[in-house]
Amino acid sequence: MHIRLINPNTTASMTEKIGMAAHRVAANGTLISAVNPSDGPVSIESHYDEAYSAIGVLEEIRKGESDKVDAYIIACFGDPGLLAAREMTRAPVIGIAEAGFHMAGIISTRFSIVTTLMRTGIIAQHLLDQYGFSQHCRRIRAAEIPVLTLEEDPDAAFRLIVEECLRAKAEDNIGAIVLGCGGMADLTDRISQAIGLPVIEGVTAAVKLAEALVGLGIGTSKHGDLAFPIGKAFTGKFSHLSHQPMQ
Repeated sequence: MHIRLINPNTTASMTEKIGMAAHRVAANGTLISAVNPSDGPVSIESHYDEAYSAIGVLEEIRKGESDKVDAYIIACFGDPGLLAAREMTRAPVIGIAEAGFHMAGIISTRFSIVTTLMRTGIIAQHLLDQYGFSQHCRRIRAAEIPVLTLEEDPDAAFRLIVEECLRAKAEDNIGAIVLGCGGMADLTDRISQAIGLPVIEGVTAAVKLAEALVGLGIGTSKHGDLAFPIGKAFTGKFSHLSHQPMQ
């Protein structure tokens, strides 16, 4: 089984870290390949960043189809380009926010999200509404750290995240924490030990969901709005996509 892990930003060190976290939980016989686009934002912290990063996600899906990948994971908590990516393939495509919400809902009746910046917390609220998990999420909290601080000053980032998780435990009446950034993929066990609550992180959750779907032989439905895109003319820098119906 080959799972392609797509970090939608262009920071290679984060891609490597996310890939290592995925490898640690993958079953024997599961190949994890971690990639990131060569063009796009170095971190994703806004709707603007997400819009540009989605193009890179779709290009990586296109490459993965040539590589006969069995499942894909979009390793950004905004799940950028998720539905468009699902249109491009029969393979399962899993966003880490959606994966984190599902896992947390299985092991707790209420959870809180701890993310990097509160402006991305608003994006997380949109996803909770879209995926039907708003009633399960007690609160969205932010450690107020830029995403790249996770790479540049990991000790300070860890301390601030733990502090916010402890506040969530004390104040939110919850059973679990969902970490709201793919760059936190390596922190799950340490944070859980520090706060005494189950901590769900979407990259590792998505790996196990992907393995389950592939093992069950279940792929993306091609009936309805996730059918393959219609071949048509594209212009300008996207002209190479013209008349390329997928199947």
